[in-house]
Order: sequence, then structure tokens, then C-alpha cells
Amino acid sequence: YISMSEIVSEGASEAQDDLRQIMDQVDRAISKVQSQTSPTTTTTDASSLPTTANGLYSGSSSSSSNNVRNVVGSSSSLKTHAEEGGNSEKKSAVETTETSLKGPSDGLIPTAEVSVSPVVEVKKTDAEVIQFLHDQEIKKQREKLARLQLKGQEIEKEHKFWNTQPVLGIKDSVSEDVNGPINSSVTVADVKPEPYNMPTGFAWCSLDVTDPNQILEMYNLLNENYVEDDDCMFRFDYSIPFLQWALSPPGFIRDWHVGVRNVKNNALMGCITAVPVHVRVHDKTERMAEINFLCVHKKLRTKRLAPVLIKEITRRVNLLDIWQAVYTAGVVLPKPVAKCRYHHRNLNPKKLVEVKFTSLPPKMTMANLIKSLKLPATPSQKSLRVMGPEDVVGVHLLLKEYLEAKTKLCQVFSVEEVAHIFLPRHSVVNSYVIADGNGVVTDFCSFYHLPSTVIGNKTHSKLHAVYCYYNVAKSVSFAELMKDLLVAARNEGADVVNALDVMENESVFKELQFGQGDGFLQYYVYNWKCAAMEPSAVGLVLL
Repeated sequence: YISMSEIVSEGASEAQDDLRQIMDQVDRAISKVQSQTSPTTTTTDASSLPTTANGLYSGSSSSSSNNVRNVVGSSSSLKTHAEEGGNSEKKSAVETTETSLKGPSDGLIPTAEVSVSPVVEVKKTDAEVIQFLHDQEIKKQREKLARLQLKGQEIEKEHKFWNTQPVLGIKDSVSEDVNGPINSSVTVADVKPEPYNMPTGFAWCSLDVTDPNQILEMYNLLNENYVEDDDCMFRFDYSIPFLQWALSPPGFIRDWHVGVRNVKNNALMGCITAVPVHVRVHDKTERMAEINFLCVHKKLRTKRLAPVLIKEITRRVNLLDIWQAVYTAGVVLPKPVAKCRYHHRNLNPKKLVEVKFTSLPPKMTMANLIKSLKLPATPSQKSLRVMGPEDVVGVHLLLKEYLEAKTKLCQVFSVEEVAHIFLPRHSVVNSYVIADGNGVVTDFCSFYHLPSTVIGNKTHSKLHAVYCYYNVAKSVSFAELMKDLLVAARNEGADVVNALDVMENESVFKELQFGQGDGFLQYYVYNWKCAAMEPSAVGLVLL
């Protein structure tokens, strides 16, 4: 279990190190330019000045080849604006500097695109330009440090919406022997029979994910308005086949795919979804709803639609006599049952540096970085093969035994669910097995595809990321199985493998050169009270 004090302390320390590096490097650059400044034009080599995502001079933010940033942080089913329904589009001063830099009113520093080329022309006022960039970058790093510190303070803030819901308060403590519903007295007769009122001009709808037009609408809404990273450089790009796969498991309920439409033009302006699952928490298994894809169009973030969407999906789930739900969020809400962290394994170093997903470590060339992260051409386990329909029963049994023995929070899969979820689908999910001489499945590994749109990069438009899913090793070591998973992902065209520190994953991060990301993912169980658990006890991966 990662305490908030540890999170803030570690994040703040990294941000402070970045700030010191930036100040040192830019100060040296200023001194160099000042010593060379004269009435005539001179030149200086810009290669000694690393750059940030917006082209500003900065220090390297990484001390190793794998200290990488988090892309979007997580498969968050709830984004920051979902918590209060407020305006999440406030822009910091940092965002304004990403496209242009304005100097003082005397016109010495004109508005300009900031870019780095091998040779930069230096004129008499360049020292003032670099000083301005120096100040802006320090401001950016200080704001980053402040955000990290605020993450620790979020546990103390008032949660107007969540304080009205049957969830534990942030300060509530639960003993190890407590495990059950918070509110068990409510019945279906108590549930509001009609939908919640919508603001004028908007109406509820149920989305049919099997209809090509409606799933395209949902794809476009998510593609343009869903989760982004803090610096607005990457945005999740769920494919249409992925959405159909995720939202149509055995027994899915169309009424649980909730949309909000503009009455005038029928445009889809928001959505929230749920699918039925059986989830075990410690020693109790309950029918629950798995909540995902809460999204409100950017233009409507001030309408407080998110809390209404959450209440409406809750109402629809309750009407079927289901009172618990499981969901994840990148923000801290009342109250996580577990806090997990993302780690990343770089498979395409050159591209990841070019899109600013990670940075080239000091004193290391690109050639050396590529060499240090090189993987074998083929998996080492020759018996590793693609999962087929004949393996479904064996994979189901393997997962059942593993999750029961090793985890405290997990989905209880049916055979039909295993077939739907894990049988390979091109660019959606990949699964592999090892079977013994009798055909018994002894090992299993899998990942799902979730690319991100690269925002504002002239060279690359897509970051091909895959996420570790469920992995069980019996006949080989877990490290051997996971290394072969990396090879398979690379051969499928992945640029990076992302993994949470759930189940046994953390045990191989160092050996397999995963870098710790700066994204966290909190797990929540609605209307349930139980003791918190460590990430390794979590056996549930939400999409």
C-alpha cells in the first residue's frame, strides 16, 4: 500500500531534482552566451541544451533510460472533472507557453515559435531571451512540483458529490475483519423509477454498441474529449473494435451504455458505461457493475453533467438489484481500496524520445540506449503459442486457481467470459499459452492494445502502447514469461508496454528494465467497506 506521504515525497524530490538540473544547465548557457555576446552576430551550438516537450531549454528529467513519464496515467474510468462536475479546462500559465512566448511590452522579445535546431543564431539580445526561457521553465517545474504536492492534499479536500454517496470517507479506518456493504437496507422499491432530469437542451439515450453509427459516435466523443496526460501531449485512442469488445461481454446490458444527446442536433455529448461482473473482495463474491468511459464533451464541463451521469448509471444498475460497483480513477476520491502505480518498458527508444514520452539520459547516445533495451528476435520459450478456442477451459482453470490463491480483489470469470475476453483479436487483445504434453495449460500471458494520439508532434501521430493484462507462470519463471511477452508485444508493433504493480508484476520490473512512471491508479468499490490492500493483492485489471 503506497501512502500519500510517500507519493508526494518521491514526486516532489524528482521535481526538485529536475528544477535544479534546469537551473544549472540554463545558467551555464546564459553565461556562455553572455561571454560571447558582442555587437556582431555569433553562433552557439544548441545540442548542449536538452529540450522539453514545448521546445524550451531544460534539464533532462530522467536519470536512467527507463525513467519515463506516464501516458495519460491510467485507464481512468473517472477523470478529475467527474468528481465535482466542475470546469476542468482551466489553463495554467505553462499551457500558454507551449505554442508561443511573449516578451515584455517594449518589443525586445517578440512572440515566436520556440524550436531547437542544430545551430542557433545568437544576437545581442539572446541573453535576455534565454533568461526569459529560463524563468518560464523554472515556473513550469515549480507548478509541476505544486501539483505533486496537491496530490497529497487531495485527501483532505471536500468532495461535494462523493460525500453524498455510500462510500468510505478519506479519513475512515476499517479493521481487517470488516468486509461488506455500507448500505444494505435499500431495495429496488426505493429506486427512482424515472431517469434524472437533464439540463435544458439535453436528453438521455441508450447506446447500441453493435450499431456502426452509434459506436462511431462514441469513438469520436472519446477520441476528442477523453483522458489526457497532465501536459496535454497524449490522449487515449480507443479503437472501435476495442470498444465493442470491452462493452459487449456475455450478459451485457444495453441500458447500461448511457449517453447524453443534444436535443437540437442529436449529437452525442457525454457517456458512461457499465458491464455486469462478479467480483470477489477478500472472501466475499458479489454481482457488481464495472464502470468505465465516463466522458463529457469539453464544451459542457461547466454543466455539471458528470455527477448526473454517475447517478443515472447507479440508478439503472440498482433497478436490477445490484448495489456494488468497481471502478478506477487517476485521482484520489473517497476512498481507494488500493493505490497502484504505472511502470513502462520502452520498446522503441528513438520514437519515445521524439514524442517526449521519455528523454535521453545524460551522457548516453541514442545508439547506446537502443542497445541497452534490445530484446531477442523471438520468444525464448519455444512452446509459447497463441491461445486458441481449445485452450479456453484450461485458461479458465489456471486463472481461477491463481486469483483465488494470490489476490484479494479480482473478477470471478466464467468460461464464457474467458472466451470473450482473452481469445485474440487483432489490435485489441493478444493472449499466449504454454501447454504440457497432455494439453494442459500451465502458463498464460496477455496484453491489450490501447494507443494514444500524440498531440502536436509533426513526426508522429500515434503512440502504440499495450498494457499488461493477466499473466500466470507455472512451468517457467515469471520473469521468463514476461520477457517473452515483451518480445511478442514488440513483434506486434508496440512502442511501449505499460504495467501496473498489481499481482506479481512488480517482481520483474527491475530485471526487465521497466521504468517507474508518474501515474497512479486508484481502485474503488462502491457501497463497500473493507480494509485497504497492497497493489500485489489486486487481481483485477480494468480497461
